[in-house]
Amino acid sequence: MATLICGSLAYDNIMTFEGRFREHILPEQVHILNVSFLVPTMRREFGGCAGNIGYALHLLGGDARIMATLGAVDAARYLERLDDLGLAQTYVRVLPETYSAQAMITTDLENNQITAFHPGAMMQSHLNRADEAEGITLGIVAPDGYDGMVQHSEQFAAAGVPFIFDPGQGLPLFDGATLRRMIELATYVAVNDYEAKLVSNKTGWSIEEIASKVDALIITLGEHGAQIHHAGGIEDIPPVTAQQVLDPTGCGDAFRGGLLYGIENKLGWATTGRLASLMGALKIEHQGPQNYAPSRTGINERFRQAFGYDLPSSDAA
Repeated sequence: MATLICGSLAYDNIMTFEGRFREHILPEQVHILNVSFLVPTMRREFGGCAGNIGYALHLLGGDARIMATLGAVDAARYLERLDDLGLAQTYVRVLPETYSAQAMITTDLENNQITAFHPGAMMQSHLNRADEAEGITLGIVAPDGYDGMVQHSEQFAAAGVPFIFDPGQGLPLFDGATLRRMIELATYVAVNDYEAKLVSNKTGWSIEEIASKVDALIITLGEHGAQIHHAGGIEDIPPVTAQQVLDPTGCGDAFRGGLLYGIENKLGWATTGRLASLMGALKIEHQGPQNYAPSRTGINERFRQAFGYDLPSSDAA
């Protein structure tokens, strides 16, 4: 079994503001917003949704195949990173005279984030074709260039490959008609609670109507866990208490890595959601989106501590 992960590879420049955004942004003055935040620390991390999801799935022992674009100007470090991790580069395209995608992320003391994003090579993601990847049994269309997200969804559906549609930060790119089309093509939809409301507003469909059009609608609820809407009802997924809360960057991607592993291995929605929840908690305990590295034995131990039973597959963790 191999999972094709369509999305971005990016460098994340992560900064911490040692205050609270809400104390410096006046709601009644947002029409003339002009603020500056002092960020004493900055780190450059490997990121991008495809990289982060692939990293999480790989940690769990899944066969992650990343499909993404990098810019030749700065691709070398990320390619070396993938080599070091043992992640295949078969479907990673390097484009000449282009920067890779770059995110500038500022987090405050309440874990709120303000992000500026330069898409770079990501805008050419449609040059990759999801239907040309070999041996793929599951896919995900994560935030990426608009054309790439639309075309990869169409290609997965035409090839009969089940996939998760994960619009995430790409939601502002989609109008209601296109979102409705993507949902109808998808097997699963994964969003956070804010995104769920935005998708509902844009499509004109209620949460129940969206859920009826896919095998499962997964809505993450931050510190309150998640809900999985499926044919059997709604599965409430409890949160996992993190040992420490250091950095939320990439938590949603870690969650999706757990989702993909659970779907791949037919673990059922209750266990799949709990594994995804655990992966998000493991991530938030570390700085950066790809710096948590528990052993599979360690993952299983944390799972047992959190939920009182082992992951069903002896190979899972």
